[in-house]
Amino acid sequence: MPTMAVDPHWRCYVSPGFVVRTPVEELAGVWVHEVSHLLRDHHGRGDRYAREHGEYGPGERLRRNIAADFEINDDIYGDGLPRPAGAVLPSMLRLPAGMLMEEYLRTTSLSGLTPDLAWLDCGSGADGQDRPWELGPDGAHGLSRQQRDAVRFRVAEGIKGRPGDAPEGWRRWADEAFHPPQPWRQLLGAAVRSAAGAPGTGEDHSYRRPSRRAAAVPGVLLPSLRRKPPQVCVVIDTSGSVSDAELGSALLEVAAISRAVGGRRDLVSVISCDAAAGVAVPLCRAENLQLIGGGGTDLRSGFTRALRSRPRPDVIVALTDGQTPWPAEQPPCRTVVGLFPRPASAVDEENPDYAPANPPHWARVVTIN
Repeated sequence: MPTMAVDPHWRCYVSPGFVVRTPVEELAGVWVHEVSHLLRDHHGRGDRYAREHGEYGPGERLRRNIAADFEINDDIYGDGLPRPAGAVLPSMLRLPAGMLMEEYLRTTSLSGLTPDLAWLDCGSGADGQDRPWELGPDGAHGLSRQQRDAVRFRVAEGIKGRPGDAPEGWRRWADEAFHPPQPWRQLLGAAVRSAAGAPGTGEDHSYRRPSRRAAAVPGVLLPSLRRKPPQVCVVIDTSGSVSDAELGSALLEVAAISRAVGGRRDLVSVISCDAAAGVAVPLCRAENLQLIGGGGTDLRSGFTRALRSRPRPDVIVALTDGQTPWPAEQPPCRTVVGLFPRPASAVDEENPDYAPANPPHWARVVTIN
């Protein structure tokens, strides 16, 4: 085999001549590239594509390899990992970055590149088609399915633990690798509606209607309980550990929360909070909100600011990654936490013994996938 390659059993094959003539820094980039084929299951996906389209020839194998390389190479290099010489990129065909292997194969003709890249061969781990020099399923040192899934899981958790440091393509892969989409938006909306409609929430005394208990005390005018629309304050974690994508998702949830309380935006206010809380801003349009932060995290200041605002909220909704200290006492209102998940093993905060506290028992927690 010409350079470096992998097979579906997660073995790596290396040409000694290629190693001798390639700088060590570039070898690191090639090796990470080959591992990326395995993490993204290009062998399984390539095999499925070949079966569906009946494409098994050498030219079709090369097309699948090029398309898989396009999917990887557009965001894997940089930040200390140099791009190896000869790496193929979507820009070579004036194609957009960020597409999947299948999208490049379906929408683009790769015939313009195939004659010049006949040498390219990342092994069956890149396209699902066996090579004569591979050891096969019975060879030594292959990983079992459980071991392969364990490696994928560890990598996905590492990427999700530090979302600000990972390229968009890898974040998308990590989000979808082991967690099928869940109806968390419906769950969060239901939690807010449940908190807003709980007994005592949004209730006040009024003399506009006689109390049903007035007959028990003749001559005394008793007020009745009147339900008013609940006030909701949303505290958004804007610390550096929350990614731009998650902040964008948080803004979408603010708009959804306003619908959960009857569509009245004047009943919803928003506080940006990292280590210090900003001012409670009334919600006009979610897309016009300016989220300020980027430092450390301490949502206690956000809760304090929310409880000092007037009118005082009936429900506080905190959207956070959970890497924060929480109030020592339960606030005098209902609390809902929308939690961006983080693996505990990926959190160090410059202190290997640090572990974020779980949300308090008095909060209704919805995990945002």
